[in-house]
Amino acid sequence: MPAPVIEVSTTWREIVTMWQGLDVPEGWRAEFDGENITMSPPPGHRHELIADDLHWQLRRAVPEGCGVFQHLGVEIMSVGRLCIPDLVVMAREDVATPTPADRVLLVAEITSPSNAGTDRVDKLRAYAHGPIPLYLLVDRWDKDGPAATLYSEPDGKVYQRIQRVDFGGPVAVPAPFGIDLDTSDFPSR
Repeated sequence: MPAPVIEVSTTWREIVTMWQGLDVPEGWRAEFDGENITMSPPPGHRHELIADDLHWQLRRAVPEGCGVFQHLGVEIMSVGRLCIPDLVVMAREDVATPTPADRVLLVAEITSPSNAGTDRVDKLRAYAHGPIPLYLLVDRWDKDGPAATLYSEPDGKVYQRIQRVDFGGPVAVPAPFGIDLDTSDFPSR
């Protein structure tokens, strides 16, 4: 006689509650990708320098009532993901733990050697499904050299527009920001 099959069904809210209850070491991040929880250690100094530079530049251009947040959980229920982008731009009144993706104006990820593939593929897909209007990928490990890529115009599955610039060039961030991000001070590898 075969063993009985026990089905386990966990709702999205139960997953979020478990995620919120995790005892994560300070500076670490816990993200959920639909099947697994991934723990990431605190980033290195070059990563932090880029994050600080981006934060400062974006803060000057955010729409009124919005802020630039680090370590804010973003839920993308359509693909079963809970991400913690390096930077999130959104209305201050909508900040929650986690924040629904449809409330976010822009996310930024800064790659490291261990997470570059996740940022380039998995999170790109998830953010497009959000749909999050703007995804800025700062990739020091790009095979063609350090670059910043802005993905925009998501259709709910993929981003329709891609703008890649080598470090040193400006990234034209459209409305509601309307700025050229300066990448000249971004440290490479």
